[in-house]
Amino acid sequence: MTVTREQLAGYLEDALSDVETARVEQALRQSAALREQLLELMRERDRGEHSVGAIWRRERLTCLSRAQLGSYLLGVLEPELHAYVAFHLQTIGCSYCLANLADLKAQQQGAAPETQQRRRRYFESSAGLLRKGN
Repeated sequence: MTVTREQLAGYLEDALSDVETARVEQALRQSAALREQLLELMRERDRGEHSVGAIWRRERLTCLSRAQLGSYLLGVLEPELHAYVAFHLQTIGCSYCLANLADLKAQQQGAAPETQQRRRRYFESSAGLLRKGN
């Protein structure tokens, strides 16, 4: 089983899917050369690799803001941005953005009963202010 340098970097950043992570861990257990490659990659990171790719990954330049993820969840993004967000989440499988999306979904589901209760209180408090039809 071949593990690429990019997969090792993803493993270090916890950016791989569960299946890929398990596959990399299995390969690391079986290969001293791969473990040495992982250690070298860790040393490079500790020195502060300054390549464009390293900075891009470290700063998560392709990741989405919580506002964008929230808009995606509500289905109100422009079609092009919606397509990019879907690609980033479903194809790339960015663990950082998937975690943010899961958190937003949990907040949305947890807020539903509170929102309904707040609306009911607003209605009840203003019901006496509404005039009946003439």
